[in-house]
Amino acid sequence: MTGKNKSSTITTAGNKIWWITFGVLCGATFVTRFYKVLEPDHVCWDETHFGKMASWYINRTFFFDVHPPLGKMLIALSGKLTGYDGKFPFEKPGDKYNGANYEGMRIFCTTLGALIIPLTFLTIWEMTKSLDATFIGTILLLCDVGFLTLNRYILLDPILLFFMSCAIYGAFKVRTLTDSGQPPFSPRMLLWQVFLGWALACTMSVKFVGLFVVLFVGLRTLADLWNVLGDLTKPVTLTLKHLIGRSITLILWPIMLYVFFFWIHLTVLSKSGNGDGFYSSGFQARLEGNSLHNASAPRIVAYGALITLKNHRTGGGYLHSHHHLYPAGVGARQQQITTYTHKDDNNRWLIKPYEREQVEGVVPVRSGELVRLTHAATGRNLHSHRERAPISAKFLQVTGYGEDGIGDANDVWKIVVSGGKEGEEIQTVRSKLMLVHYLQACVLTTTGKQLPKWGYEQQEVACNPNLRDKNALWNVEDNLFDDLPKVSFEAYASGFLERFLESHAVMFQGNAGLKPKEGEVTSQPWQWPINYRGQFFSGSGHRIYLLGNPVVWWTNLLFLVVFFIIYVINSIKEKRAEAFGRPIPDGPERSLLNAAGWSFVGWALHYVPFWAMGRVLYFHHYFPALVFSSMLTGILTEYLLRSIKSYLSSELGRTIYHCAMGVIISTTVYSFYLFSPLAYGMSGPLAHEPNSTMSGLKWLESWEF
Repeated sequence: MTGKNKSSTITTAGNKIWWITFGVLCGATFVTRFYKVLEPDHVCWDETHFGKMASWYINRTFFFDVHPPLGKMLIALSGKLTGYDGKFPFEKPGDKYNGANYEGMRIFCTTLGALIIPLTFLTIWEMTKSLDATFIGTILLLCDVGFLTLNRYILLDPILLFFMSCAIYGAFKVRTLTDSGQPPFSPRMLLWQVFLGWALACTMSVKFVGLFVVLFVGLRTLADLWNVLGDLTKPVTLTLKHLIGRSITLILWPIMLYVFFFWIHLTVLSKSGNGDGFYSSGFQARLEGNSLHNASAPRIVAYGALITLKNHRTGGGYLHSHHHLYPAGVGARQQQITTYTHKDDNNRWLIKPYEREQVEGVVPVRSGELVRLTHAATGRNLHSHRERAPISAKFLQVTGYGEDGIGDANDVWKIVVSGGKEGEEIQTVRSKLMLVHYLQACVLTTTGKQLPKWGYEQQEVACNPNLRDKNALWNVEDNLFDDLPKVSFEAYASGFLERFLESHAVMFQGNAGLKPKEGEVTSQPWQWPINYRGQFFSGSGHRIYLLGNPVVWWTNLLFLVVFFIIYVINSIKEKRAEAFGRPIPDGPERSLLNAAGWSFVGWALHYVPFWAMGRVLYFHHYFPALVFSSMLTGILTEYLLRSIKSYLSSELGRTIYHCAMGVIISTTVYSFYLFSPLAYGMSGPLAHEPNSTMSGLKWLESWEF
């Protein structure tokens, strides 16, 4: 046999093994992901949120959420195409579906979650061209029961992780093409870059944590351009061509897609819903069924008008009151004043001159005049005094005071148009107003802080001695006054770009202000890599518990530390070799270590930022980082086994190598078998109770299954 034929035979055999391995992993993925996928047949964990949002999309009802729209739109689309009519209420976890066509949405999310496994296989192969490293890294992810659990329900996470995996694979495919000398504008290069740009846009359009993979791809792209620039055999113009190509496909193209997804979102959700109040009056004027849509109101505000005041703070609510008093120990025991983000009769106020109850005829309210605001439902006046605000100690308390509009001098406010002239008329929607207390010289504002249960978790309203408070701006929205001609609200309606920008401002504020609900299980970033505590997806007779496979998670944690040590040692070795003029070996081990390094960077980008976040955090936030740590473990396992093998005789090295691979694979698969009831459902006693089948698996006291 000639050398050429022998090489061809080896290549053919290698391809056959590659396809068999890939096929086995795909088959195992299909079996593990779709086994009992429709159980339990009740609402599990956050299906209550995302199922409800899918219903709103199907019914075209506007709502507020802290995440971008693509994931929810895809869930809604899958439901619509499989017969779901958008009528199931998704009220709370544990509610039986009772004939609702939830199956299509759950299977759709499970399918995308399942595709992550073959994508991870292809990514590690693209990084290393090592089948062993690829197999180990992929099987770790395949056999993690936590990853399995998270990707089997109507959630955003499987969609996010799928698009993220597409982006990682695309980034390393582009690197391979760049290293092979593929021209920057060749059809193949452009096709993969367009795919990568599409994946980045989709990831960002599901959750804002998609920004982390955008940063990862950005670093990977800079490394590619640096390598091209460092090749002195190529002209500098080649680097410029690559830069132009990637600017178009990885920056402009994703931005266009991202804006397009929001255009679909805002077009589909055309009907008024419970999220309207988070948005400006101009935004609401575009929503069918909203009181501002195709509505009309007097252009100016006159004394005696019944009005609502909306705060200009992003996501700001309406000035609101109700019959309930501030509790003892919280300033004066007078009527509560808050802001409320939903439309309500308790948002209505009667505007009057400060010194009398009514005026004759039509008298416009003008900037600089003194007024009283009387709450329409309770007859109490908007009031402030020298008591401190309930939460913000440096501000003054605002209350409702008096009887049937009769109060005292602390009910008097000076109404001022921000940026306007003294004496100009107050206009509906357009005028940005400040209400300055006449005696206390403070300005009516909302702090954005949530009141406790006694304030029904509405927003605190206070009076700020700092008259430059940027959150002290209000506008008149509803303006009920029969003696003035009305103008259409169409003139105030926001265009697409205004609504696009406002949507983001409201989402960012909502994300930053997320707080845990009563009884909700939250966690801290230090708990995630050690698999400290899980999260119940389903209780009662069919318990599902989100918890990582401890064998996989603790191995990943160990290998993160091992990689750091190896990286430091190798960096010192390379520096010394460079100083002594010795060549640095450029074999497969160096390639593996480089791939492990990029996996470590990906893990750090998807984990470390959570330490700086002030919002509420949950265990499932770690799973994007888990993808990278599992890849790193697979790659580093191959690196270590190759290194050990190089110090031994050929036969002994091969034996130890294969034995180690066998132990790793069998241990991982067996640990999946042991912990699989966490994903597929447990019944009977809890692990800490007598006669529990799970008692031997409760390795940490903090595990609650």
